[in-house]
Parts: sequence; structure tokens; C-alpha cells
Amino acid sequence: VQLQASGGGLVQAGGSLRLSCAASGRTYSSIAVGWFRQAPGKEREFVAAMRWSGVSTIYADSVKGRFTISRDNAKNTVYLQMNSLKPEDTAVYYCAATYLLGTPTVVGEYDYWGQGTEVTVSS
Repeated sequence: VQLQASGGGLVQAGGSLRLSCAASGRTYSSIAVGWFRQAPGKEREFVAAMRWSGVSTIYADSVKGRFTISRDNAKNTVYLQMNSLKPEDTAVYYCAATYLLGTPTVVGEYDYWGQGTEVTVSS
């Protein structure tokens, strides 16, 4: 599985951004896709994940109610819609994929990673 993330940028607090993660390569009907982020000087942390089938989704408490993960099967793309952005959401965002069951939330459970896309939220 190859992943390519895009959509990052600079936005004011309270604004919105939509990140995209385009998937290609091996069949991915049975994968889970996750979004993670890494702020300067901090460890990479879980943001959101979903099964490609769309059956289940899960969010970190810090983004619940503000971020939405979704996918477009026709475009083989997973999205992360980010609303009501806060300065503390500033980070490099990564999408990742795994063949593990469920919706894993741990960095080490993901085998495939895209390059990061940088999100900066100004106050």
C-alpha cells in the first residue's frame, strides 16, 4: 500500500482544513486507515482511524466533535475534515494503513505510512 497525504497549510484558529490521503498499490478493502500527528518536540500521536469499509471510526478525545474521518471509494482516498482548529492542533499530520483488525490507535500497529503534511494554526 502506498499512501500520499496532502492538504495541509496555514489557517487561523477557528478555521477549517481538509486533509487527503490517496491510497494505491495492493488491495485495501480490508485495511484500516489512521491519521496521526506530530508536533515539534513531541511524540507522534493518534488522531483518528477508520476501516476502509467504513463500518467503524474512532477519534482521539482531543479532536472528537471537531474532526471527521471519511473515505471516497471511487477516489481511493481517505479524508480528515478538521473544523474549529486550535493552535494546539499545529503539527505534521501523517496517514497510515494497517491490515490489523479493528481500528488500531497505536503508531506501532501501522505498517504503511505516507509522507507528512504540515498544519499550522495561528492564534
